[in-house]
Amino acid sequence: MIHTMRWFGPKDPVSLMDIRQAGCTGVVTALHQIPVGEVWSVEAIEERKRLIEADNAQFVPLHWLVVESLPVHEDIKKGLPGRDQLIENYKISLQNLAECGIHTVCYNFMPVLDWSRTNLSYEMPDGGKALRFVWEDFALFDLYILKRPGAVKDYTNEVQIKSLNRMNQMSAEEIATLTNTVLLGLPGSEEAFDLHTFQGLLDNYKTIGDKELRENLYYFIKQVAPVAQEVGINLCIHPDDPPKPLLGLPRVVSTENDLKQLMEACNIRNNGITFCTGSLGIREDNDLAGMIERFGDRIHFLHLRTTKREENPLNFHEAAHLVGDVDMYEVIKAIVVETRKRKKDDKADWDIPMRPDHGHQILDDLHKKTYPGYSAIGRLKGLAELRGLEMAIERAEELV
Repeated sequence: MIHTMRWFGPKDPVSLMDIRQAGCTGVVTALHQIPVGEVWSVEAIEERKRLIEADNAQFVPLHWLVVESLPVHEDIKKGLPGRDQLIENYKISLQNLAECGIHTVCYNFMPVLDWSRTNLSYEMPDGGKALRFVWEDFALFDLYILKRPGAVKDYTNEVQIKSLNRMNQMSAEEIATLTNTVLLGLPGSEEAFDLHTFQGLLDNYKTIGDKELRENLYYFIKQVAPVAQEVGINLCIHPDDPPKPLLGLPRVVSTENDLKQLMEACNIRNNGITFCTGSLGIREDNDLAGMIERFGDRIHFLHLRTTKREENPLNFHEAAHLVGDVDMYEVIKAIVVETRKRKKDDKADWDIPMRPDHGHQILDDLHKKTYPGYSAIGRLKGLAELRGLEMAIERAEELV
């Protein structure tokens, strides 16, 4: 695997030198400053590349290997009349990225929010802090803070009662913290939606169910994947996080069958997958190692992390990279098999970019402000563990 880390640009408290010293040669980033739907110009892309490569002559070289993400405009997800122009803009951005030598582009098709958690600083037994999702807290937000119309049908009576009782015991500060956590917009952003704006965004999906969202995704990929193929870019969709419907919104990239349908909707290799073991691993019915074997040639980017389902399996937290519900040994073993197969077949992209996804806030980073899940030391620890496991499996496979 090519070892990379996500970098949110010049304002990221984790520096490019930090990423280099962690042992990475690749950078995963995006032009967050460009409004969603607008074209990424060659000039803007080259400016970011120059920033990443500025110290390459003096230190271990870093290169921008993966775009995460080139976001899909909400009007495309909703299938609105203006989507065709937005898709054309997306195609131009892909062409410009290819012209600049960037050939892997991650995106997602989650409506409104890219991810959802209810606690950004859940204390672990070792004193580190992790991201956590608690179903009853999410219900509390949905039912009694947002007060989404029709939300009651999504929760059992028991959950409704427990959520209300919990809210009655919470302070105003705790309620505000939960609200801001759920409403946190995109990775790399510190801006949260306000409740009124957020409800308006949800209302836009009133007539869009599972069937409609799938159709809109397939319409999009059928338009852009052939262009990606033409210019030599691998598109890779990120799974839903968490992989289940929330807030009355459909989620259509949560299971193996979801991915299978998407791959078949546009059956070219450039229509591929960001294989996120953390998101997919939340569901017990996702066989991760088996999915790598079955989708191997369509996996263009890897997010390696593990989550841990709690006593109530609807709740989970981010576990350390080698523990939790993901069998990371079997996952990396399946990746090693896939990369060797590609190398044997002389595939140019045999070595798959990987980043250690999410990390606990530990050590000195406990005293710093970092993007949730993206502290330097927690990811460094995760990467070190994953690299060691990868090397051990590689060496063991040589003996077979």
